[in-house]
Amino acid sequence: MEIRKPNDLEYKTILSLTPQALFEGTLGEAKPSEEKVKQLIEPLLQKGSYYLIATEGNHLIGWILIGASQDPLSEKRYGFIYELFVLEEFRGKGMARKLIEAGIEHLKQDGYSEVRLRVYAGNQAMKLYETFGFKHHTIIMSMNV
Repeated sequence: MEIRKPNDLEYKTILSLTPQALFEGTLGEAKPSEEKVKQLIEPLLQKGSYYLIATEGNHLIGWILIGASQDPLSEKRYGFIYELFVLEEFRGKGMARKLIEAGIEHLKQDGYSEVRLRVYAGNQAMKLYETFGFKHHTIIMSMNV
């Protein structure tokens, strides 16, 4: 397995699969169109965020989107994991762990001393994030009215 930045064709593949990734990551709450995905992702990439992909031969296994973010109140800058996705046929084999490790290492090299991410309550990935030491930072609560 290799972890690296994607080429143009791989980037297009990621964009085509991101609606599925967001659907799963939001526990079925959101399934944006490819156009909406571009509107969400392109500004991040323009500000310096980037993908790392895991591949085996010519097969895409998964990806992580990492970059910078800033706390709106304290104005503190930190590294951020915007997206993590492993294709279904490669799940349960430690690929997400390897992508997170690589993403955190890249963010350290980029000069960040803190990494944050956002995850939906109930998402199974939360258990994995906790094994890395991620803790609850801000909790958004909701209710139906």
